[in-house]
Amino acid sequence: MAKELALLVSGGSGSVLATRFAIAALESGQIDALHLVVTGAASKVLAHEMGSEWASARAIRDNLELDEDLRSRIHPYTDSDLAAPVASGSHRLHGVVVLPCSAGMAGSLANGISRGLAQRVADVAIKQRWPLLIGIRETPMSTILLENLLRLAQAGAHIVPPLPAFYLKPEDKTAHQIFVDHFCLRLLDLLGIPSRDNGLRWRG
Repeated sequence: MAKELALLVSGGSGSVLATRFAIAALESGQIDALHLVVTGAASKVLAHEMGSEWASARAIRDNLELDEDLRSRIHPYTDSDLAAPVASGSHRLHGVVVLPCSAGMAGSLANGISRGLAQRVADVAIKQRWPLLIGIRETPMSTILLENLLRLAQAGAHIVPPLPAFYLKPEDKTAHQIFVDHFCLRLLDLLGIPSRDNGLRWRG
């Protein structure tokens, strides 16, 4: 049976999560079609984090390091394309992944709001009871966000925050060190303790 996935990229930081997942899913050899939707906010984040040449679903498809057979399995959509096949529950999907998932996206999904295609596809997954994976990218989490995530979990979604696997002990510690330093900076901020930011704060 053909397996089709939808990958919904929202405006949370962590664009590389989406691009790496797309490659991993297609290289698994189990996916016949990957339906890719990039929201307007995600387009801006992609441009900032990866370069303007990555700032759309079509651009992601064209830039991923894949052989042409796998690349042809990516179906890119704009978020305004509410007539896309995946906007309907009659187009069966094996699962839907929201990665990265912003707090705003989680809030919309938890409250049944679907203004664009990305939200619509996730909403369809909830009503059809398909696997829905929420890669939430936010810290600290407010009570409102936690309540929204609880509602999504109660509706059947998997809440899967992207966390580093420290036990793998990679030879190149740079990425892990940046994550740890940034996380510690956020903890100190919450405690009201001044600290050196070492270039780890968002500057716009």
